[in-house]
Amino acid sequence: MADNSSILFNSTITTTDSYDETTKKTSCDHNFMDMECFMILTDGQSKAIAALCLTVGPFTVLANILVLYIVLFTPQLRCRPSYSFITSLASADLCASINFMYSFVSFHVFRHHDEDYIFLFKLGGVIASFSASVGSLLLTAIDRYICIHKPSEYRTILTRRRAVICLLVTWSVAVFIAFLPLMGWNCINYKSHCCELFPLVDKSYLACWIILISFLLVLIIYAYIHILWKAHVHSVYMEKQKEGRKGQVKMGHRRMDIKLAKTLGLILVILTVCWSPVLTLMIYDLFAKVDNDTKKVFAFFCMLCWLNSTVNPIIYALRSKDMRIVLLNILSRQKRQLPSLEGSADSEGHSKINNTIVTISSSAEQCKIANSENLL
Repeated sequence: MADNSSILFNSTITTTDSYDETTKKTSCDHNFMDMECFMILTDGQSKAIAALCLTVGPFTVLANILVLYIVLFTPQLRCRPSYSFITSLASADLCASINFMYSFVSFHVFRHHDEDYIFLFKLGGVIASFSASVGSLLLTAIDRYICIHKPSEYRTILTRRRAVICLLVTWSVAVFIAFLPLMGWNCINYKSHCCELFPLVDKSYLACWIILISFLLVLIIYAYIHILWKAHVHSVYMEKQKEGRKGQVKMGHRRMDIKLAKTLGLILVILTVCWSPVLTLMIYDLFAKVDNDTKKVFAFFCMLCWLNSTVNPIIYALRSKDMRIVLLNILSRQKRQLPSLEGSADSEGHSKINNTIVTISSSAEQCKIANSENLL
């Protein structure tokens, strides 16, 4: 009799749980405003998210702080437009890391409920940081594109004043677009327009943001592919000019091209891996029904965007020869002289040698080498 009672009790609990899940699913299907409908991670998945944030998060923050410290406290780097873009990138990635970790862990791990407009404010901070990060990546790519494409005119085209204006425009646009939902472009009053991956976000707003980020990423990819092609063409030209001379020069150019191709390939792969999964699911959300399994996958894909902020300081800053010299100076307390050209023929585009302005061909060669060293 006791066994029958136990079986009946367990069956009742199972039926009740099943009923609760069905009721919640039905409620979420008709109410996109309920935050509970977006808190879909299991306890194990939440712990995995928390562990990743606790391990990778501090490294991301410290790496970007290190980049900011090196650039801001080194006058030779601080005055160069190219390092202004690196500073912007590190600042955006630092903000993205802090905002994303706090908001993501608070929402998915601790399941904290915010008021609608507080949630939109936090979401705006995350969107602004990531948008500024992608915008800074574009400015960095354009900087290197100009240096390779028009090395003799680099200093005229990209002055420090223009670099500052570009940064102000980039950050202003990023912040303005990010806080449009808070200013009214949301689905609080029009529930039928809500997307299913983000609470309170209007589908039309999501579509516009997807178009913006995709456009920026396409420009970045185009710029780096063109840099690689231009560097290769110039290398072939220089090899032909130096035929009959020392074979070491020719092999040196080939090794540089191979290293440059590997580095630029790495940049493009990282951009694609970090951003394409998230953007793909966002586009899917615009046209199809999203279930809880897709939401869980999307939550982990969002971590890839954050991991992009982890690798950016390594790829774009700490691999630079100038940055490594300054870092070694800090660690060893010695004063090594920074090369006058590296990074900003990247920054300078042309230089004076023996009080004579170099020719366009020589300037292109120096700019190509500077960009190569800065990327390798």
